[in-house]
Amino acid sequence: EKNIFKFGIDLETYFHAFMTRITGLTGVYSPISTWRLIRKLKKFKPDIVHIHELHAYFINLKSIMNYLKKAPLKVIWTFHCEFMFTGKCAITYDCNKWQTECHKCPQVKEYPKSLVFDFSNPMFRQKKALFDNFNNLTIVTPPKWLESKVKLSFLRDKQVAVIPNGIDQNIFKPTDYKDLNIYPLIKDKKLILSVAADIMSENKGGHRILEIASDLVDKKEIIFVLVGTKKPANVNHSNVIFLERTKNQTELAKLYTAAEAYLIVSKSENYPTTCLEALSCGTPIIGYDVGGTKETASKGFGYFTEYGNKNEINNYIKSLMLKPHDKKVIVKTYSFLHSKDRMLSDYIKVYNENFILR
Repeated sequence: EKNIFKFGIDLETYFHAFMTRITGLTGVYSPISTWRLIRKLKKFKPDIVHIHELHAYFINLKSIMNYLKKAPLKVIWTFHCEFMFTGKCAITYDCNKWQTECHKCPQVKEYPKSLVFDFSNPMFRQKKALFDNFNNLTIVTPPKWLESKVKLSFLRDKQVAVIPNGIDQNIFKPTDYKDLNIYPLIKDKKLILSVAADIMSENKGGHRILEIASDLVDKKEIIFVLVGTKKPANVNHSNVIFLERTKNQTELAKLYTAAEAYLIVSKSENYPTTCLEALSCGTPIIGYDVGGTKETASKGFGYFTEYGNKNEINNYIKSLMLKPHDKKVIVKTYSFLHSKDRMLSDYIKVYNENFILR
């Protein structure tokens, strides 16, 4: 697309991923892709470089970070996970080794996956060293939860701003849903919706949703819709509909609007976009209080309990079905907080903080 420069070379990315599997090292390959990026930056001479994530096998961390911290520019770095202050993990779960020094990683076979070796300790020490004297840097975290983790890490002395993500509310808004293919199946039901790209994974917890659906199978007015998977083999829940995907975001907005509640039972989340989308369509949130999930519905339209408390989730669903929220009130409450315009305004403030554009 216009004004987009893809510096990553696909073949090198595949090689990087392969070598990570074999050696356990990640962020240390991709020299040509990284050279292409640095060459582009030197030619373009940006005032600001805004980084999001650097953990998908496409860049050499040492090369790019050494360049950025010495260059005459400002770096804004939005953390969407915990990768940059751990030895290797994007999600730490219950491990707290990163607060002191990563070693003997309990998730060595999790993303970024290593089949054999554990190099979490040298990678942790390298990241810590690379952030030394990185003074032209501002870290941004979408939830306060992630900011609190940054402040417990070796990045505790860095400048951190909290900027919640925003979404396109021209798309995610109350939308007529009577033309949905599944409408005949849901028109007389109270719909509980869950959405995730890999919803049956251990982290996203599709199996936990099926357990909740089984507990509520006697509530004939309630139906669950899971978006993000084909119907699993040997699953015959009469109150569950499986959708592999939606055609587009507008169809997703229709599902959010049709739902009485959005259910999220992930083991770990940062600041889940699906919650923002649901609320912007007027649908309250029910889920586990993990990561920044609870922060998405801080105005009283979210019902959260500790991870694994299935009984409390069931109680929330039952009570919400008896007394549903006014969708118009929810939409009005989050029309600014979850808007991309608010997010843009917040970022511009950070861009301009102690900084004058050339």
